Amino acid sequence: MVMKHRSIISQVLASILINAIYAMQNYPIMFINTLLAPISILVVITFVSHGALVGMGIEGALIMTAVMSGVSMQGDISHLKNDLKLQDMVVTSPTGPMAYVAGMGISEVVFSIPVLILLIILASIYLHPTLLQSLTIIAIMAVMFVFSVSLGFFLSTLTTDIIQSWGFSGIVTVLLSTIPPVYYPLSYIPLPFRYIAYISPTTYAAQIAQAAMGYVNINMTSLAIDWSVIIAVCIALFIIGYKKARWREP
Repeated sequence: MVMKHRSIISQVLASILINAIYAMQNYPIMFINTLLAPISILVVITFVSHGALVGMGIEGALIMTAVMSGVSMQGDISHLKNDLKLQDMVVTSPTGPMAYVAGMGISEVVFSIPVLILLIILASIYLHPTLLQSLTIIAIMAVMFVFSVSLGFFLSTLTTDIIQSWGFSGIVTVLLSTIPPVYYPLSYIPLPFRYIAYISPTTYAAQIAQAAMGYVNINMTSLAIDWSVIIAVCIALFIIGYKKARWREP
């Protein structure tokens, strides 16, 4: 049992080394790509609202970073699977899909550390969150990260080329973190288009974060529904990704 645990840890560390450390050392320009999306939208929202939405924007950037970290994993896995044929070697090894995905997911978190540090600094300056508020936002990010990792892994097993994977990644990122009211309150969307926003789980996550910081007023029933939705979607997608993903080719 101890040897098995050590093997899993080694597999996770290997994924971090290959997918995060190697890219950080050899392709530092990727940091710009990681920073650009959440920070650029934050800047635009801040300018357009004359600073009124800077707090919501920071929360939105944190949620978007969590989502992007998971979704971008599909591009990395697709590259390792289709271009480098690394997944073929992983499949024939004792490594299971859970250990592989866990390692790849953690590697995405490691790669996102610079933008997370910047956003945490901005949050400490503009939000001044309490311990409970901080834990709430961390919990939201964790749920959305598991959701996006499950989605990213599932999509990666369906793609046959890195270019196709980039297409999926771009579409999913826009649908989950750009169009939905992640950086601004839901009330800014006019009816009946507001109901369309509820299709995205990030809408519910953003509402929880905004309510936690006191930006919007949500009753306990609505808050419980929001938590139930994102947790249920996360669990459902995790199960689908685990059961339906093509880990071993027929």
